[in-house]
Amino acid sequence: MTATADTAHPLLAESAAGHRRILTGDRPTGPLHLGHYFGTLQNRVQLQSQGLELMIVIPDYQVITDRDRADRLAEHVENLVLDYLAAGVDPARATIFTHSSVPALNQLMLPFLSLVSIAELSRNPTVKDEIAHSRQAAVSGLMFTYPVHQAADILFCKADLVPVGQDQLPHLELTRTVARRFNDRYAAVFPEPQALLSDAPLLLGTDAGKMSKSRGNAIALGADEDETARLLRGAVTDPDRRITYDPDNRPGVSNLLLLSALCQSRDPHEVAEEIGDGGAATLKRTTTEAVNEYFRPLRARRAELATDRALLRDILRTGSARANAIADRTLDEVRAAMGTC
Repeated sequence: MTATADTAHPLLAESAAGHRRILTGDRPTGPLHLGHYFGTLQNRVQLQSQGLELMIVIPDYQVITDRDRADRLAEHVENLVLDYLAAGVDPARATIFTHSSVPALNQLMLPFLSLVSIAELSRNPTVKDEIAHSRQAAVSGLMFTYPVHQAADILFCKADLVPVGQDQLPHLELTRTVARRFNDRYAAVFPEPQALLSDAPLLLGTDAGKMSKSRGNAIALGADEDETARLLRGAVTDPDRRITYDPDNRPGVSNLLLLSALCQSRDPHEVAEEIGDGGAATLKRTTTEAVNEYFRPLRARRAELATDRALLRDILRTGSARANAIADRTLDEVRAAMGTC
């Protein structure tokens, strides 16, 4: 099994039945990692293979919601495109674009903000969490508009299916609220998008905490085999030599077993039984071999694509042109509905 396999998952096929357009994306704050791959990228490729239209926004404007400045933004944006292509996203069938390149998308923010209250924005749990972990000297007004900006991302293209994690459901519910209130107040312009909850197992970082680009506990998709081995050698385990899959009581050991199992299309209990009394060293060696074997084709393709940065920029230009055409049509509908033409 290669890292660009696109065999349709039966649950994804069932959830996506009857839908036509999906909106998803990643903030350009650093390289994507293995958790992103198994949590979202793999599913995007599978959904694309089922014939759904894939819209992938790189929300460069959102980077400044929780930090005072956006460092190395252009580089991060191009590297996201690189990760998408290496994972198997087909730019001929997917629209990849940035926030900043689609003015009409951002113009929807103003009428959308008029449809929600300050209280609704303030009690959004994701906003509360972002504020708690903000890298800003002071919380900006943009932070409170974050859920409405996401609503604009989804509704500008009339996406009717949005892959989200459980923690992102409040954002999607606010998007549905914005769509419903606009339709009730003006005219039926927007669908109320549905959530596509991933059944992908949650991968932890090498420290057995939440895997994150900013916490230094993730293995980037673009990491080479030596770096992967180094990071996995330093992964948190425990002193029990007998290897068992027990996520609640042995999170570090179980996370390595899960990663190894995902890369081998096996059950983590089976991998644990095979290692037995081999201890943490054997577990880490087994996981390293599985990860490097599985991601070797993706990394080779990524390295090849990285030599042509002009291609990445061309894909962004093409995707942004498509997104602009869609956004302009939607904004025209909004103006007509509001009587502002």
